Amino acid sequence: MVVPSFLQAYVNRSGLPNTRIDVADALRGIAVAGIILYHSVEHFDIFTKEPIVFTLPCDQLVGDVLAWMLSGKMYGVFAMLFGLSFFIMNDNQQQKHRKFSGRFAWRMCLLFVFGLVNVAFYDGDILMLYAVYGLLLIPISYLPSQVVWCLIALLAIQPVELFCLLSGTSIDHTTLFEIYNRTISLHENGTFMENAINNLRYGFELNLQFNVFSGRLTQLLCLFILGMQLGRHRFFYNEGRNLKIWHGILGVSTLVVIVLSMVDFGDLSLWLTPVYNFFILIMITSVVVSAWYAFDSVRSMLRHLCFFGRMSLTNYLLQSIIGSFIFCGYGLACYRLVGITYAVLIGFAMVLFQYAFCRYWFKSHARGPLEGIWRKLTWINMSNHDL
Repeated sequence: MVVPSFLQAYVNRSGLPNTRIDVADALRGIAVAGIILYHSVEHFDIFTKEPIVFTLPCDQLVGDVLAWMLSGKMYGVFAMLFGLSFFIMNDNQQQKHRKFSGRFAWRMCLLFVFGLVNVAFYDGDILMLYAVYGLLLIPISYLPSQVVWCLIALLAIQPVELFCLLSGTSIDHTTLFEIYNRTISLHENGTFMENAINNLRYGFELNLQFNVFSGRLTQLLCLFILGMQLGRHRFFYNEGRNLKIWHGILGVSTLVVIVLSMVDFGDLSLWLTPVYNFFILIMITSVVVSAWYAFDSVRSMLRHLCFFGRMSLTNYLLQSIIGSFIFCGYGLACYRLVGITYAVLIGFAMVLFQYAFCRYWFKSHARGPLEGIWRKLTWINMSNHDL
């Protein structure tokens, strides 16, 4: 089916082929590994009031450092790369004069199903929300770049939190905490089936409300669109002045992070905290991209994470299964056994185990297990020649 020319002008700007972006795979690997580590810090969403058996004096310091580096940042990098992937698939089809909107909507339905499987194990699933937010990329992808950049800027200033601040209004989060308390109690004392039923019933609502509470409601969409836009302008390729642009982004984001680190947010915390997190994740992204293209040694080291990133969906679901069994009461009940430092070591062990699985799998397969299934179902009724 031929795409109208007035839409092609916005969707297919360059006409250049979209080759695989290794630095994006490395970033995706960093994001998933970071998610696993911070989920371990949080004992996979079990904030128990019981005394913990094995703790260390450095637990608080380790928790604070990892919270600064990972909490609210790794999910953001993951979201941004989700938008990049959408652009690449969309643009590839546009260059073949085919529409992709319906196919991508179907792909998001499949992702929602993966999320249902995942949330049965881990209540903090993000896949279902990603599937819903991803649908919004379809109409936004047809907008001119100038309009898209304005939309990104609007979402980046946390409009919901800013409105609440300026108007003096507040959002009632009572239901969120009620669901959390019920869910944590089941994680500690319930069977796997009781946890799965509760997670399936309340998981989506819980994560949606948490997105509102944490300021991620608009930030997540902002990062989706930003990733699409970075793909549209080919910023992840080492072309033209891209490396200098990334250096500039690194300088500005670092300066903003330093300044905000010295500010007492006080009553502005609900607004400034997600803004602060946004600039930290931009700083992390620009550090990785700049170092990847500037230093061969960094590129050689980070290539190991490309394996991890290429299997991000499988790794994300696998960490939910393994982590929940390790920390929940129906499994090893480590939520009451290990403090933060030991929990992080468990997280590192999970990352290493999953990395070893990735290396083994890619010896004989081109894609991860779930990635292969997702791709086949996405392009169902289309031959390899058509792809």
